[in-house]
Amino acid sequence: MNPVAIRLLNQQLAAPQFNEPAEVVSHFGAMQAQEYRLMRWAVEMRTQKPSSKAFKEAFDSGRIIRLHLMRGTWQLVAAEDYWSFLELCAPKAVSVISGWMHSNKISIPDRELKSIRTILVQVASDLKSATKEDFVKALAAKKISMDDHRLSYHIRMAELSGTLCSGDLQPLKATYALTEKKVGPKSRVINRDGTLKTLTLKYFQSHQPATLEDFVWWSGLNKSDCRKGIELLGNTIHSEQWEGREFYVTENCRTKGFRKGKYVLIPSYDEYLIGYKSRDVVLPTQYRHKAHNNSGIFQPVIARDGIICGNWSPFKDDCLPEFFNEGHNATSLQPAWQSYIKFRNT
Repeated sequence: MNPVAIRLLNQQLAAPQFNEPAEVVSHFGAMQAQEYRLMRWAVEMRTQKPSSKAFKEAFDSGRIIRLHLMRGTWQLVAAEDYWSFLELCAPKAVSVISGWMHSNKISIPDRELKSIRTILVQVASDLKSATKEDFVKALAAKKISMDDHRLSYHIRMAELSGTLCSGDLQPLKATYALTEKKVGPKSRVINRDGTLKTLTLKYFQSHQPATLEDFVWWSGLNKSDCRKGIELLGNTIHSEQWEGREFYVTENCRTKGFRKGKYVLIPSYDEYLIGYKSRDVVLPTQYRHKAHNNSGIFQPVIARDGIICGNWSPFKDDCLPEFFNEGHNATSLQPAWQSYIKFRNT
């Protein structure tokens, strides 16, 4: 088994199969979207013809939704998965956020939660796509003063209740919309085991080969739930050993299409790294600090043949590559950089 090549293929970073950005998000189940500007490239680089306009159209139309779903952080999900994944993941996410609130000595009583949510809903309804600043102004008009930290918790709880989700895409600032307007109302009873099975399948089909521990980390679910998800897949998934570790691979795993010599410009917080606990498969341990720190801050990185080998600058006029070691040529990186520039301009 060549786990690096297999990950490149199934992550759609080599020989991508999809044309539409919503197809990519659906394939992954959920994609990390911490960096508002770079989440667009994270999705589009996995399509056959990357286009920033195509991402905006899919996002604004509600086919792609951004919300705090797993581990208390931002993810993108496809509209068809929104309600079922929210019901599965929200209880654990609420628990995580409540723990953070307790650590920060913040307590929000139910009465406050209801009254503030009513205001958030009204603003989102009036403006269709509201920024956090719009919420602050509405609160101030009612003589309610609230620090940014506390307001953020109110917004996250509104997301996890299925009340608010992402509004239209803006250059720099996140916006919020009413979920029932953006996604539509919850229309059916959701089967938890069925949802767990779907989430498990989507994780492994997009991240394989991956370990149980990888799935636990990524999903934020209990280990028992993650084991059950794998069991629910039955004989459509099997395990393989690699360097003393047990990795899972699905029956439809892609193994053909990898070509050597290709550089890939990977954005910060990308699924290629953040989607695993076993990052050492593609990231040499001695360079880990150049890709991410222990506080969860991830940097834009360069991969050659799937191995992380440098950093790049996505917001500059030039790529400005900084390779970790010798043997790399910035000229060979130009096709990847030109693809990124074309994405930004189309």
